[in-house]
Amino acid sequence: MQDKIQKEDISFEDFKKEVLEDYKLAVTSRECSLLGRREVLTGKAKFGIFGDGKEIPQLAWAKCFKNGDFRSGYYRDQTFMMAIGQLSIEQFFAGLYANTNIDEEPMSGGRQMGGHFMTHSLNEDGSWKNLTEQKNSSADISPTAGQMPRLLGLAQASKIYRHVNGIQNSDQFSIDGNEIAWGTIGNASTSEGLFWETFNAAGVMQVPMVINVWDDDYGISVHARKQTTKENISEILKGFQKEKDTNGYEILVVKGWDYPALIEAYQKAEKIAREQHVPVLIHVVEVTQPQGHSTSGSHERYKDEDRLQWEKEHDCNLKMREWMISNGFATDEELSDLEKSVKKDVRKGKQDAWAAFGKTAKSENKTVISLLTDLANSTENKSSVMTLVEELKNNDEPLKSVVLASARKALRYVRGEESSAKTQLIQWMDDFVERTQPDYSSHLWSEYKGRATQIESVEPTYADDAEEVDARIILRDNFDKIFETRPETLIFGEDSGKIGDVNQGLEGLQEKYGELRVADTGIREATILGQGIGMSLRGLRPIAEIQYLDYLLYALQIMSDDLATTAYRSKGKQKSPLIVRTRGHRLEGIWHSGSPMGGILNLIRGINVLVPRNMTKAAGFYNTMLDSDEPALIVECLNGYRLKEKKPDNFGEFKTPVGEVETIRKGEDITVVSYGSTLRIIEQAAKELEDVDINVEIIDCQSLVPFDLNHDIVKSLENTNRLLVVDEDVPGGASAYILQQIIDVQDGYRFLDSKPQTLTAKAHRPAFGTDGDYFSKPSTEDVFEKIYAIMNEFKPSDYPKLK
Repeated sequence: MQDKIQKEDISFEDFKKEVLEDYKLAVTSRECSLLGRREVLTGKAKFGIFGDGKEIPQLAWAKCFKNGDFRSGYYRDQTFMMAIGQLSIEQFFAGLYANTNIDEEPMSGGRQMGGHFMTHSLNEDGSWKNLTEQKNSSADISPTAGQMPRLLGLAQASKIYRHVNGIQNSDQFSIDGNEIAWGTIGNASTSEGLFWETFNAAGVMQVPMVINVWDDDYGISVHARKQTTKENISEILKGFQKEKDTNGYEILVVKGWDYPALIEAYQKAEKIAREQHVPVLIHVVEVTQPQGHSTSGSHERYKDEDRLQWEKEHDCNLKMREWMISNGFATDEELSDLEKSVKKDVRKGKQDAWAAFGKTAKSENKTVISLLTDLANSTENKSSVMTLVEELKNNDEPLKSVVLASARKALRYVRGEESSAKTQLIQWMDDFVERTQPDYSSHLWSEYKGRATQIESVEPTYADDAEEVDARIILRDNFDKIFETRPETLIFGEDSGKIGDVNQGLEGLQEKYGELRVADTGIREATILGQGIGMSLRGLRPIAEIQYLDYLLYALQIMSDDLATTAYRSKGKQKSPLIVRTRGHRLEGIWHSGSPMGGILNLIRGINVLVPRNMTKAAGFYNTMLDSDEPALIVECLNGYRLKEKKPDNFGEFKTPVGEVETIRKGEDITVVSYGSTLRIIEQAAKELEDVDINVEIIDCQSLVPFDLNHDIVKSLENTNRLLVVDEDVPGGASAYILQQIIDVQDGYRFLDSKPQTLTAKAHRPAFGTDGDYFSKPSTEDVFEKIYAIMNEFKPSDYPKLK
């Protein structure tokens, strides 16, 4: 076997050196895992989940991972990250301690637990680095199998770059589409639907993707017999094996402790995926987990003595050590000396990382001790303040939160007092929070020039003889201009390609721009989202179409845990400017009706949620977001495609502003706030209310997240002094969110003479049919009567009761 992995152009001495370096790295990673567990058990770290038992397979993988390649993995891949030069001992422990310095903890700046890895795709100004000149890892997430959909998009990007011409700066992201997207997953997690959806989609699409399955026979404490049919994922996936003139996978099985066989398997997988764009599954079996699943449990509780003994004997590091000695790479004594040296290096790295983590807190601790001592000497409550001082003095390893909490508590003892010591303490607190809070809260939104709210609006322009057309034509012609002028854009979804989407908003565009840029997909919402996320991480501008708003629920976990947090969890070092296109509102029946909006709003913070009332506004949002580096969900009005709208003559140029409301009807009696299709019902009610001398001001939210950044709704309330929020969502859904924004954030209560109210759909999803819609959602009569009742309460003599 030694001959199989020894390259013809490398001498035995050089090869021996490479093998010894590999073993040293494996031992280093293992020692980090062992010491990391101790740090959790001593309380220095909160939680630990490590890659012990998987060191040797990851070394083999790293040898085939080239510049430009991308990883989409999970929290066991520390050896791989070390092997590609992206994780040092100090950085490993910095992640364990949650160091917020992104230079010292480059995996997330302390925002994720240890074991979550990434590389930096962006320069300091938010511009793209040249991703072909570095080895790349997308930012990990914890949810089981959640890394799989994104993997599909990372692989698809190579296919796009290989076959689509004219993409600007493409050589910054790809060299002829030769890059592989490598995924990792535990064997038990292959039980998740996200794995199966991704696996099937990649087989259909034939993209350069390699999936590593680390198989240790368990999912936490549950054995594979309860996880996988036949207890063997590669066995049950044999039907996906690629054969002549079919699509499919190459499937390889290799033992996780067999160093030479692993190298051979990865070299084979790399060649197939990189050259042929055929996906590969590498099922790495007989993997062990020396410390169990994580620091939250002991595997001795669920593994019997025979299994534990087998794991000791088949530990991959031990097996490599035996192989090295038997093949003359090193003696037992030489390896023992190497292992002792590694242990010393890891202990030193751990100590340095802990010192770096505590540096800021210790410095601020000294400052606050001094400030509190001065405060104690200036107050009659000296003993109470000095108790806090003594607590800080006795805290050998202070946290920033403890230091700040002590300062805040001290103010309770000097309330009502004025002194220079108190002023200095408050100044320190304000300054410290201003400096520190961004370490935990920044980059929910872009902090670069591509922030959506900073893109100036551009009005649509019209010829004097502009015709009235079906609103779908507005979308179609705008998408046409987008694809003509932006080669990096592409759109895909169920029925998006050949028929031009179910409402014909993409009519004829596949024929014009090709099947890669305007594409049909299978029925698989989660991986449609994943395609978009992965491609956007590699410099493309995808638009992922989810056919109806309710179907977004299939993909909501991916939107919430992955897309919405990309910039935040990477502390601004990665971005995923994906646009998600869907349609909803006012359709009759339980489905496609827009009722999940409240849940969506609260689950995808970090994604712009845009709710245009017509297709011209929607087209403007697409133009705006393509100039932005943030993700967005755009919800088109499902019942608006056949309504007539005036046709603009500046397609691709007009832009609808994000975070701004629009007053679409002036009035002085009451402000009514809504969005989407419901506005048409409100407008009709407003016309009818004129007959009873009630003038309604109607405001279109346009953008729910972010919401009314200019506080224009409050300006309206200053004039009308009454507020009604109308929404087709369930009670307490989007209407509650809008009301909170107006009352809480904008202090709108100051201008109200009447109780702010909401009018929503019933608590159930809408029933089917015209009558079902009428008795489920706000109708024109509902709006009329609600507003009239508010005015009746205000001035019953002018507005006598209706009933």
